[in-house]
Amino acid sequence: MANTETTLKTAMSSIEGTLGVALVDYTSGMALGTLGGGKDLDLAVAAAGNTDVVRAKVRTMEHLGLKDEIEDILITLGEQYHLIRLLKGRGNNGLFLYLALDKSRANLAMARHQLKKIEAELEV
Repeated sequence: MANTETTLKTAMSSIEGTLGVALVDYTSGMALGTLGGGKDLDLAVAAAGNTDVVRAKVRTMEHLGLKDEIEDILITLGEQYHLIRLLKGRGNNGLFLYLALDKSRANLAMARHQLKKIEAELEV
């Protein structure tokens, strides 16, 4: 099982086109760990903002009476993909992995596949 730091390093190095990655607690909006980013991608701001996205989707599903779980949320920008993967499993409730990808270098299907594998190894 991998800890937060190892998980973030694995995501940065194994997912082609990764610009930044964060482990986020969506109950508080706080990033529990970040790697990458920069002046054009403030991961703390992204963590807080994407917390609002997750909360809105969870609320919408409740209002619709959907008895399903969110696997991931994709936000497609002109030059980037932003992928939010809600974590499942023991002790992971309220957490998500956030991945920002360079659209010109990333393979979205492979990124989703890799993120799922990385999630399975994470122990918080």
